[in-house]
Amino acid sequence: MHHDTPLLTTLVLGLGLAYLFGMLAHRFKMPPLVGYLVAGIVVGPFTPGLMANQELATELAEIGVILLMFGVGLHFSIKDLMSVKKIAIPGAVVQIAIATLMGMGLSHLMGWPWGQGFVFGLALSVASTVVLLKALQKHDVEHTEQGRIAIGWLIVEDLAMVLALVLLPAMAGLLGGIGSNSSEGIGELVLLTLGKVIGFVAFMLIIGRRVIPWALEKTVWTGSRELFRLGVLAIALGVAYGASKLFGVSFALGAFFAGMVLAESEFSQRAAEESLPLRDAFSVLFFVSVGMLFDPSIIIQHPFALVGTVLVIVIGKSLAAWGIVRAYGYNSSTASTIAASLAQIGEFSFILATLGMSLGLLNSDANALIIAGALISILLNPLLFSILLRKIPDTGTEPKTS
Repeated sequence: MHHDTPLLTTLVLGLGLAYLFGMLAHRFKMPPLVGYLVAGIVVGPFTPGLMANQELATELAEIGVILLMFGVGLHFSIKDLMSVKKIAIPGAVVQIAIATLMGMGLSHLMGWPWGQGFVFGLALSVASTVVLLKALQKHDVEHTEQGRIAIGWLIVEDLAMVLALVLLPAMAGLLGGIGSNSSEGIGELVLLTLGKVIGFVAFMLIIGRRVIPWALEKTVWTGSRELFRLGVLAIALGVAYGASKLFGVSFALGAFFAGMVLAESEFSQRAAEESLPLRDAFSVLFFVSVGMLFDPSIIIQHPFALVGTVLVIVIGKSLAAWGIVRAYGYNSSTASTIAASLAQIGEFSFILATLGMSLGLLNSDANALIIAGALISILLNPLLFSILLRKIPDTGTEPKTS
């Protein structure tokens, strides 16, 4: 007897092909992330052959976003950020602004409206946590001062993107998307959104900080690993869902704060380890669903736009970061490490692009360019890292201590 099972089909195709292409990517010394995106392209509507259910894939990807953001929150360290705040905070803010302006300039050349250009530029401005950490680990610079600066810089980028995810829906009308476009209406909407966010943050700091560690402590006393794992998952998904339903804020922000609150508790390390397999599985489905939105014809139809996108990510963003770090009196070696670390885009860019498309702020061409730019920049990143760290001598003034 044959049953029509689109959910099972989507899971089997998504995870099965992600595994195959992930193994291939690893074989060619590329991040598995590249394989997951390729798997999505293969089962997407723009390529012939196997096809997964796009609506279901998008819903599964939403869980992927929640767990990804929960992971970002779990690894969020105010201590890491404070140790390098003098360079990481202004550096990341200026670099995001420069990259966004470069993206807007490129979109202007393509005749896109400025609102679309702004979201496009913003998506090109933020590096992938996954790719950056793996590159730092591979070159054994994760615990050096330049490694700490790169991680602190990335924390600031992540926080800026969390803020963008919160404010974009409120400002969509002003940027030319779906929503109110009167300045009064937008002002009220932004204030209302910020009010809801403040309400949610206050709730998490006053009640969440007590209830979540208490609940996990009770779970630890049971001695059951299974219940602990289930508890962590229930907290991540429950807080994200509750944040959306009760406070009207995004799943992403809810999950990020759930992770952040948990990061302060004594069970943070164990929570990170126990939730990792499920976080990995659903984040794979997220990357597959992003790949499904990619139309390969963009390469033939807009080759110059694609080259421009890659240049903004790999050259423009790197030069901006290099210049900023040097301007703060750090040596060339440190500047090169930061520049190479940030010369790629990944998961936050995809989350932002998905939101942009749902708000009518990005067209499918812009989304395809972001995905293609991510794929190419991730592929070029190990090469760029090797060139920059090998070629540039350790000259200049010694790094200032923060």
